[in-house]
Amino acid sequence: MALGEVFLAAFLQLLLDRLTPREILGYFGSLGGAGKKLQKWRETLSAVAAVLSDAEEKQLTNKAVDLWLNDLKHLAYDIDDLLNTFSNEMLARKQHKLHQTCTSKVRRFFTKVPQKVKFNFNMSSEIDDIANRLQDIFDRKVKLSLNTSTSTSSSQRTPSSYVLDGPVVGRHEDARKIVDLLSRDVDPSSTTNYQVVAIVGMGGLGKTTLAGQVFNDVAAMEQFDLKIWVSVSDDFNLQTVTRTITKEVTSRPCDMDEFSRLQDNLSKAIDGKRFLIVLDDVWSTCDYDSWTKLQAPFRRGAKGSKVMVTTREEKVAALMGAPAQAPATEVYHLETLSEEDCLQVFEQHVSNDRPPNFDLLKKKIVTNCNGLPLAAKTLGGVLRCNKTDKWEEILNDKLWSISDGSNILPVLRLSYHYLPSTLKRCFAYCSILPNDYKFGKTQLILLWMAEGFLALPEGTKAMEDIGDEYFGELLSRSLFQNSGKNSSCYVMHDLVGELARWAAGDTFCRLEDKLHGTCSAKTRHLAYISGKFDGVKRFETISEAKRLRTFLPLPVSGGYENYLTRYATSNLLPQLKYLRVLSFNGYKLTELPDSVGKLRHLRYLDLSDTLIMSLPESTCMLYNLQTLILENCSKLKTLPSNMSNLSNLRHLNNSNTPSLEEMPPQVSRLTHLQTVPNFVVGKCSASGLGEIGSLHLRGTISLGRLENVIDVGDVKRAKIMNKEGLDTLQLEWSGTSEKESEVLCSLEPHKKLLDLTIKGYNGFEFSKWIGHPSFSDMTHVKLENCKNCRFLPPLGQLPFLKKLQIQGLANVKSVGAEFYGECSLPFPVLEDLRFEDMQNWKEWLPCKTNEEIRVFPCLRQVSISRCPKLKCLLSKSMDSLSELYIALCEELVVSIANYKHLRGLFICCCKRVVHRSGVKFELLEDMELHGISEFRLEIDGFIRGLPKLQGLWITGCED
Repeated sequence: MALGEVFLAAFLQLLLDRLTPREILGYFGSLGGAGKKLQKWRETLSAVAAVLSDAEEKQLTNKAVDLWLNDLKHLAYDIDDLLNTFSNEMLARKQHKLHQTCTSKVRRFFTKVPQKVKFNFNMSSEIDDIANRLQDIFDRKVKLSLNTSTSTSSSQRTPSSYVLDGPVVGRHEDARKIVDLLSRDVDPSSTTNYQVVAIVGMGGLGKTTLAGQVFNDVAAMEQFDLKIWVSVSDDFNLQTVTRTITKEVTSRPCDMDEFSRLQDNLSKAIDGKRFLIVLDDVWSTCDYDSWTKLQAPFRRGAKGSKVMVTTREEKVAALMGAPAQAPATEVYHLETLSEEDCLQVFEQHVSNDRPPNFDLLKKKIVTNCNGLPLAAKTLGGVLRCNKTDKWEEILNDKLWSISDGSNILPVLRLSYHYLPSTLKRCFAYCSILPNDYKFGKTQLILLWMAEGFLALPEGTKAMEDIGDEYFGELLSRSLFQNSGKNSSCYVMHDLVGELARWAAGDTFCRLEDKLHGTCSAKTRHLAYISGKFDGVKRFETISEAKRLRTFLPLPVSGGYENYLTRYATSNLLPQLKYLRVLSFNGYKLTELPDSVGKLRHLRYLDLSDTLIMSLPESTCMLYNLQTLILENCSKLKTLPSNMSNLSNLRHLNNSNTPSLEEMPPQVSRLTHLQTVPNFVVGKCSASGLGEIGSLHLRGTISLGRLENVIDVGDVKRAKIMNKEGLDTLQLEWSGTSEKESEVLCSLEPHKKLLDLTIKGYNGFEFSKWIGHPSFSDMTHVKLENCKNCRFLPPLGQLPFLKKLQIQGLANVKSVGAEFYGECSLPFPVLEDLRFEDMQNWKEWLPCKTNEEIRVFPCLRQVSISRCPKLKCLLSKSMDSLSELYIALCEELVVSIANYKHLRGLFICCCKRVVHRSGVKFELLEDMELHGISEFRLEIDGFIRGLPKLQGLWITGCED
């Protein structure tokens, strides 16, 4: 199998940049003659790098060139490891000199660092070994007759924006026919209550897209009570699939282990309901026995239920229609797109620029796409990122006709070939992701950064911004695509995943992979799906991979807790001294071993969703650490006292760590720190707010335990107003202090803030900056448990406020003019308004403004709960409402006459519901009425006047 040039050009350039005279003198000056040796390395690597383009052209047809590239790749890894080892040693010695006053424990840790002489001796040996291998690479280059050539990357251009999928093309008739199959009545002679409909076709045809189009067809889906979508993929696991279906049906986590109980729960959940279950991307790993067990609970559903399956393999459809289990499966064979439709898909994904001879190129475009929408999207992405004068050359590239024995689509291989080398290494890294795995952009960028893929000359751009550009380019080429359910998540088509694994070769390993699930000495990156009990057996093959850089368990939401053998942390971890990425995300670990401090290459450490209470002090020896993720560590109380030693730390994600008592001292020394979502003020000045004053923070920050602020001047030194990279700010008090009003005044943020939360504030009034119209970008405000405030701030003045939540303001009795503020149109774009737990709120006064001006002109959702003294709602100001939720407001009289655009109405435990006759609710779809003392409407006649009503629940109401 050809391994691709992968990322060697970018990798070798990085090494050449590091092998500069300054670097050599800094790292190797103490070694006799090392500087000359490394200068020789630089010359040899330059000569090798010059022939990479030619080697890439020849590797598909010349096995010797393929092997030469693979050996060069592993040599580059080892050179990089060596340079990092020296860099780490020099940095450790520098830090040791700067921090002679560290704790005795840290000093003892330093004494374990090898003596300088021994270290130099070991490094000299490694240098000699690499020098011999490098010379061998150079000699083979000559024998292979590889020539210096110019890279094609100069013709590429960066896309100006991400490409989003347009409407589904050419599948309208297919969708109609599948809807007909799903709507067909069950054969009366059938022994089961459900039928299987299978969409069968080769990879890249758009089976998932078509199924999604049908699944989202609202009119067609009205016949089903339950609609569940499950991505199955190539690693079929009966228990995981059953658990996922159960979770979707019940909308609750499912943590049961015993399969029989799991199935029993699912049977009860779908009992008597007409369901549609979509099993997307089913492979032959789902055998007959597994299907027999999986479908057993389906028999409890109502007649007319359906299971829709997408699969490449007709035998999968056949086994699901075995007569003993169900009536014969309705198989829909999906065909390729017409030439016209294929061209339309292509044009969705290419830029508006066209070469002069575009009409002549159309035939070649549709021929190369071969009727596959995935191919059309990808080719559009390739040509979009190249100048139009290169289109004909790309369409005539010999890669369209070369076969190397792999099943990679020619257009995908070509798209990889035309990626810049910097993007190739980022894309190849994605081979560690399982098929259909949903990933976040930030997560992937931070991993790329840890692996050194985003390095540029210092001061050029932030690595995160470079990563954002790289991600956008891969998205624009359709190598990534938005996840259907969540636009903030992304997936790779499984054929694109195969391309990534082809490009990655033997450096990457996924333990679940049937073909390449065994680690070797050449494995550098490891990923696997974490299981409930990951014992010693699971990691038996990892011990071979001594130079592993990535250890990445990927948690999949299954609703259960995961446990990891102590062998992994105590025995395996100390052997993996070259790790750059280490994750124990989702495992129920209670502690991290001290040995983690010896992983000097580590740049990314993820301990999210673990049960750790603290980190070992040795963590402060990880001088290269860039990202530390502690999200959802609910028991975490303290951070190491010497965290300020982590001079390269850029991201400390400690969001949702409610037990954290304070920040460590001298955070201000972390000059590269950009994100710290939870900053807890300590009782001493060393962990005060002033520590963040010099930091260039981005994203979200919550400033907690503000009652510990003693010196208001320290708040001003935090310079919150200058931190324009912040878009979300939460201010939280967990107790009382005498200076709360002054503190809140001094925490005024910059005017472009998007999201503001104030929680637990105990002052008697809010600062004047809250609700000031100069905050023109603010879209979300939440005020929570500010129990002493008697009046709300003038939030109606915020011109772009869309969501407002007010909760637990126990001292507010009236809401009126002070809430609307002094503006001509209060709350001009507010869509979602929520009041909760307002124990003394009695009246809600209308806005005293021009009668012709509507207050709340865009309001769509109102929720009011646990406001026991409130007597009436605004009626004339909320006539655009589509959803109204009222609960536990015992004195409230709800007049719904003016809410004629309602689609959802939920009222529980109020005094009275009033409806004036003559007003029709033609859009109302769902209505729940519970525990209402008095109705002022004739309920039967009212219900008959609701033409779109689908759901109705009425209990405990008196007419």
